[in-house]
Amino acid sequence: MQFLDYLVFVTYFVIVASYGYWIYHQKRKTELDSKAFFLAEGSLTWWAIGASLIASNISAEQFIGMSGEGFFVGIAISCYEWIAAVSLIIIAVYFMPVYLKNHIYTMPQFLTRRYNETAALIMAVFWLFLYVVVNLTSILYLGSVAINGLVGGESLHTILLGLAFFALIITLGGMKVIGYTDVIQVAVLIIGGLATTYLALDIVAHSYGADGAIAGFKMLMDKAPDHFHMIFDKPTAASSQEEISKYLIMPGILMYVAGQWIVNLNYWGCNQYITQRALGADLQTARTGILFAAFLKLLMPVIVMLPGIAAFVLAKSGNLPDLVNKDHAYSAILGFLPTGLKGLSVAALTAAIVASLAGKANSISTIFTLDIYKKYFNKEASEVKQVWVGRATVVVAMLISIFFTWSDFLGIGGVGGFTYIQKYTGFISPGVFAMFILGMFWKRTTGTAAVAGIFTGFILSVVFNNYAPTWFGNDTLLYTAYPNGRGGYEIPFLLCMALSFFFTVAVMVALSLAGPKDNPKAFEIDRGMFKINMSSRVLIMAILMILAALYVKFW
Repeated sequence: MQFLDYLVFVTYFVIVASYGYWIYHQKRKTELDSKAFFLAEGSLTWWAIGASLIASNISAEQFIGMSGEGFFVGIAISCYEWIAAVSLIIIAVYFMPVYLKNHIYTMPQFLTRRYNETAALIMAVFWLFLYVVVNLTSILYLGSVAINGLVGGESLHTILLGLAFFALIITLGGMKVIGYTDVIQVAVLIIGGLATTYLALDIVAHSYGADGAIAGFKMLMDKAPDHFHMIFDKPTAASSQEEISKYLIMPGILMYVAGQWIVNLNYWGCNQYITQRALGADLQTARTGILFAAFLKLLMPVIVMLPGIAAFVLAKSGNLPDLVNKDHAYSAILGFLPTGLKGLSVAALTAAIVASLAGKANSISTIFTLDIYKKYFNKEASEVKQVWVGRATVVVAMLISIFFTWSDFLGIGGVGGFTYIQKYTGFISPGVFAMFILGMFWKRTTGTAAVAGIFTGFILSVVFNNYAPTWFGNDTLLYTAYPNGRGGYEIPFLLCMALSFFFTVAVMVALSLAGPKDNPKAFEIDRGMFKINMSSRVLIMAILMILAALYVKFW
């Protein structure tokens, strides 16, 4: 990076910090109101909700991890973004009315009202552990590694501390500051990301004697045809280890049976980190914001996946001979960018990282303060006390993530950032999603079934991911395990999620049928809750038509 790059980056930092301070100054009268601090209740517009959802979701996990998987498996990894668009439609139409009608502000609160305190406490602890140890830590690690590679490779710990401190400042201002600074963050993210993709395609074109981004995209399809298929064939005895490894990540059509839907519906609909943005708004504002986010999700693979394929083609042609780690693909592409634009791209990457860190830290703070501290340590805590506990929680969570990140204690760099997050999040996703979906839409589900579902989903996920091939064999009626290239056999983790989910639902249904027919804690559901206006219908149809065209083209 040159002086102009640093100037662009500092300008971005000053704009975000100044705007965040202005937002904080505007709300000084409510800064010590707990619902204003944690939820920005009633103050986020639909476009702020939609932008904040995307800014918080798109992070180093996508820029670094998904680009890395683009380098390895290609466009198939886009299903995480494109199926997310459909999932967001489902959340907007069916989940949000249930949450808002029942005045749900946190996910443990949902479990308390629908089931019991035991289920809520268990999941609050699960979520806190997951958010701090898996999500916060991996975002910080991947972001630090990427930016460090761009500024010379000798400042990892300084960058790590800088990202954590920047996110900390924004988080301590509360959800309103996070939400509105995310509008700037997502604008920088999209502009910088699109500029990076455009130039990456142009660089590919030049490397083969052509010119322009369109020619570069055609060159990608010509030089890496295997990277432009959404569905992988099931491996055979003649398949190479590379083909098997790709299938373990993206197991063909089978991953659409349940695994991919569990990932997305659980992440977007049962996740404090995400739903928190919409829980303080009215239903129409929340719905419009979520649908706006769904539309933006269709664009995300262009920004976070295509540079990975471009890096693959450039490495294949000898233009990136030192690129051996897939998680370095995105930063390798940024190395080609001209002065000034490199600074903008680093700003986009930083915006994604900081927005995600801030959003995750705020969710950690919300769950700990409202669902653990206020319930079990100080039931009479004042509004001011809750806000200060929330801020202290943010600081502690960030310090823990710095500790785990400092020397990659969890080995995130060894398995690939995107796969690490998806796999370990998947240990609790089946049980959580089963609890929520049955709790919302089947009145007979009991609290006993919910608690059983938590443990059943987790235990089965561990068994299928780590022990099933050894215990039951590599080829059974339920699954086929494949060599993982490290001396063992694995079931694709998306299929593990599906199997865990189906068995968890079966256990929960059986236990609920053994309970009372009339459950006094069941939510009242009526069809009128799910009616949508004409503008929402048009937007939904547009999203589905674009998605159908993409799958027809790249099947």
